[in-house]
Amino acid sequence: MTYDRRQFLRGGLGIGALALVAACSDSADTGGSPRAGGTLRVGALGSAARTQRDPHANLSNDSDFLITALVYDALTVPGADPNVVPRLAGKWESDSTRRRWSFTIAEGAAFHTGAPVTSEDVVWSLRRLRSVGGVSKMPVAESDITSDGPDRVVLTTSAPNTQLPLSVRLMSFTVPKDTTDFTAGIGTGPFRLESYRGGNATLVRNDRWHGGAPHLDAIEVSLFESVTALGNAILGGQIDLASNVGAIGGRTAEGRPDLRVVRRGDDTMLGVAMRTADGPFADPRVRTAVRLGVDRNALVNQVHSGYGTVANDILGTADPGYDTALAQRTRDPDRARTLLREAGFDTARGYQLHTKAEAPGEVESAKVIATQLADIGLKVEVAAQDANAFYDQTWLRAPFYTVSWGTNDSTLFFAEKLMSSGSNRNETAFADPEFDAATARALAAGDDAAYRAATADVQRIQYERGGYLVWGMADGVDVASSRVNGLPTLGGFARVQLERAWLS
Repeated sequence: MTYDRRQFLRGGLGIGALALVAACSDSADTGGSPRAGGTLRVGALGSAARTQRDPHANLSNDSDFLITALVYDALTVPGADPNVVPRLAGKWESDSTRRRWSFTIAEGAAFHTGAPVTSEDVVWSLRRLRSVGGVSKMPVAESDITSDGPDRVVLTTSAPNTQLPLSVRLMSFTVPKDTTDFTAGIGTGPFRLESYRGGNATLVRNDRWHGGAPHLDAIEVSLFESVTALGNAILGGQIDLASNVGAIGGRTAEGRPDLRVVRRGDDTMLGVAMRTADGPFADPRVRTAVRLGVDRNALVNQVHSGYGTVANDILGTADPGYDTALAQRTRDPDRARTLLREAGFDTARGYQLHTKAEAPGEVESAKVIATQLADIGLKVEVAAQDANAFYDQTWLRAPFYTVSWGTNDSTLFFAEKLMSSGSNRNETAFADPEFDAATARALAAGDDAAYRAATADVQRIQYERGGYLVWGMADGVDVASSRVNGLPTLGGFARVQLERAWLS
């Protein structure tokens, strides 16, 4: 298939907003005032065979994405509330149709060479991003990316889209116009590239960064090809920060006085997609029975080693507008069995739950779910596939399979991309006119009240009759030296926002 799901995951999520403050994420501190100086040694996962220097290409290595995000500025980056905040764009606004979005370049933004950033640089970079990365990275056509003066860039969408500032988050890296050789790494970010070799890099502070000079003198990024090697490096003191090392690394580091575990909530969703258009799960009563048949707390404890939280069958759990008023589903085997009987569900036969070893714990989650559903009379056989075979043969086709998604901070993003009837990534074959209408209202909302009302309807419908079992959220887990402060605490790719880190 031509669609690259992993590239889509890199696209950045959030809700667009006008903000006039410098970008920064929530951070983890041990206390005290930030002090300047020092070199932070960071370990990140990657493969030496897949290193990539082009900021507009598919950055499959965490290590390369970290380097790129610190050397180059995107227009916007993740925040907490609102969940998209300025970076290279100091502010933005839309017209009344929510189709024409104007982004104003931040005051004082300049390349590492000292040359000021102009709208021509940004337009050229965004057009190149669309050409190289496709619609998953840049949803606006090249011809609809234009300048409006020396410091304003205009993006025009084909339909109303309140999510546009979100869609350019963390991927819209700007380079000097006409750049095709990225060896020197000339960007506008908080750090300058001093050296790069085999996926390992040394970055030094950009004292002229428009967002304010970072505290650190430098960041050294080292590539690790396995979680085990990354975990051993932080335990042995070879690095100061193990980025996204996972629950096993976190559990090993717990209790060490020289280390601390940073838990970034709502990082990754592991769940199940149930096909709604036809097949054994087409009846919403059956889907509700499946949701009532699982023990969410047990799943979080067994699959995520307790580094996570239960969820409530709605994608986008970290959205500031997430509806916490919807009753939390808990396990109710008796009610689940009743619903299966009412739906005439055939409990005599077995059903395959397809899965793949892509996200940590995904195959294990399928096995735990299969065991739990046996208690309601649902016979589930776990069928593990190679990831490539899964996406070629199972994804978007099978009636029952596991899914995983990251950066879970926008309910509307997932509604539009994965559940609207016109989407070509509709994992559950969900087609609901009321849901489509609510999604369209949210995308075209003219004010906050209209947006909140529409997204509330989106979530209610997904909760009542959608095709997902969203049982829990995994924390992102970083392990750091106790000397490291100011680390990001937001989920997803916000973990690369290290510009405010400091050493005590």
